[in-house]
Amino acid sequence: MSPEKRAPLDRRRVADTALRLLNEVGLEGLTLRAIARELDVKAPALYWHFKDKQALLDEMATEMYRRMVAGVALDPADTWRERLLKANRGLRAALLGYRDGARVFSGSRFTGTDHAREMEATLRLLTDAGFTLAQAVQAARATHMYTLGFLIEEQGVRPLPGERREGFDVEERARRMDGYPLAAEAGKLLFDGYDEHFEEGLALVIAGIGTRYGFD
Repeated sequence: MSPEKRAPLDRRRVADTALRLLNEVGLEGLTLRAIARELDVKAPALYWHFKDKQALLDEMATEMYRRMVAGVALDPADTWRERLLKANRGLRAALLGYRDGARVFSGSRFTGTDHAREMEATLRLLTDAGFTLAQAVQAARATHMYTLGFLIEEQGVRPLPGERREGFDVEERARRMDGYPLAAEAGKLLFDGYDEHFEEGLALVIAGIGTRYGFD
């Protein structure tokens, strides 16, 4: 029996296995039974640690976050714009490493307080820059939700970097939309160039935050 199989079964080991399996089977194929098979245990053993799949997704999202911030040092000299840019670029880069990563992360509840340090530092930076706490929360939430929404759509087309789902060929789409030239041309902007379009959208959101709260 391998050392991994002799290791005690705990929440983190289950989450690690689930994240590894996620890239192979996607969110729909990720079942407690499949994870148990990968761990060489009976499925009921997992219910000692997770009452249902959502509880497992919560732990997976928490582990994603731990990995994302491991070794990351927040720069107290950041402007509020720089902090929002860095945080959301980092989130996107991290979640692109998992098939359906944004769907797992979105709506999940962190199982601990690992996120509190970064959250406190970002809110402190924004309030020190002149935001009220309510404005700081709205600014952080707006950029976070933009990033997750963008990623859900991006991973619907490109489940992992280098992959592309059938039916999203831009040229074939343009041929099908013959007679609608603007809609046909828009396909290149909607389904290609995700890096550039993410940056442009994030810049729009941050510019809107500045205008809304008087930080132009």
